[in-house]
Amino acid sequence: MVGLILLTSCKKEIPFFHHKEQTTLPNFGNVDIKDVFHRKDNKQPNEDSIAAVIDEYYKTIWEGGNIWGGFLVAKGDHILYEKYSGFAQDNNQEPISKSTPLHVASISKTITAMAVMKLIEAGKIGLNDEVSKFFPNFPYQGVTVKSLLTQRSGLPKYEYFIEKIEPQPVELSKKFLTNQDVLNMLIRYKPEAARPPDTGFMYCNTNFALLALIIEKVTKTNFPEAMHQMVFEPLKMKNTYIFQEKDTLTAAKSFYNRGPKVHPYDRLDLIYGDKNVFTTPRDLLNFSRAMYAPNFLRADLMKMVFEPYSNEKPGVNNYGIGFRMKVYDNGSKLTYHTGWWHGTNSVFGHLLGSNVTIIAIGNKFSRAPYSALSLASLFGNYPMEVARLQKTMGQKTDSANASADSLPVDDE
Repeated sequence: MVGLILLTSCKKEIPFFHHKEQTTLPNFGNVDIKDVFHRKDNKQPNEDSIAAVIDEYYKTIWEGGNIWGGFLVAKGDHILYEKYSGFAQDNNQEPISKSTPLHVASISKTITAMAVMKLIEAGKIGLNDEVSKFFPNFPYQGVTVKSLLTQRSGLPKYEYFIEKIEPQPVELSKKFLTNQDVLNMLIRYKPEAARPPDTGFMYCNTNFALLALIIEKVTKTNFPEAMHQMVFEPLKMKNTYIFQEKDTLTAAKSFYNRGPKVHPYDRLDLIYGDKNVFTTPRDLLNFSRAMYAPNFLRADLMKMVFEPYSNEKPGVNNYGIGFRMKVYDNGSKLTYHTGWWHGTNSVFGHLLGSNVTIIAIGNKFSRAPYSALSLASLFGNYPMEVARLQKTMGQKTDSANASADSLPVDDE
């Protein structure tokens, strides 16, 4: 039996119990997600009117479109709306419920980024460290941890460059590629970079596959276990894990829209960091709640997460550290990430200022789940999302939007 251990160390690392042992990895055990919000923070003005709009949205888009997956909208700790539909396995097996982990695809980047930021806070990684510090043979000079996090490295996209190598690399004869295989091919074949580092934004999965390897390097722990110790267990994400080969038989499947037929695995399916977090809306809500905590990260680092870094081309759309964002002229900032992989389409809205979380995870291919982000217009002054919600729902939402438009703006 494990007894209570009194901590007398001054180290920044916050230990917690893991498999009857304490982790020594920096982690988010400093955040008590039950103590982030108080009763007043959970109160949503005109909640009934907003819930009615969300319900109409869900019935119109999700039920009307036969979308499978999980859907949740919360204000602080308070879940305003939550629904589940469809199945996790073929032949209509395993109905999706609040405890069914689903693949969130590129929303994984947000979680990978926060793990890296925790290691930066602990002094294990430097934002301006070059990748070559961790992998001495890395052939692209000037690529830093920050340029990976902000999608400004200019590195080639692994999904494409591996197909252009001649003769075919031996790695491509394997059933599944690994992150290390991606790094090895970058080092061996030196495919041409798309642009010099930090000269512009380019969304690239290679960036976050390398960040996962950096996490493994500095923690001396494989990525799935490091993420479990650093993020999932301390934030009580009990149904969350990093997908591995051992999970191929049991993990929730993604489906083609027609049939529905299971989308088969391919050789890129075990690369993690850029994807491969399997989680539930309730677990992802815990992650979002933790991010609202003032002690989630050191204040200067947390501020950096939501700074826009892709400013070469003026416009609303931008990228922070592991977050997409829409920056409006009225001063509002919509922070979120989307995901797509095979039959998965997902949205994670983390609305600054209003303490609202919007989560939509679909596992049967459809672009409809992306429309869930338009519900942000019920909670803040996001002009494009107001129009998008009206367009999405058409005439059915006219009366509901009239009441929603009159709601107070929470994030100004």
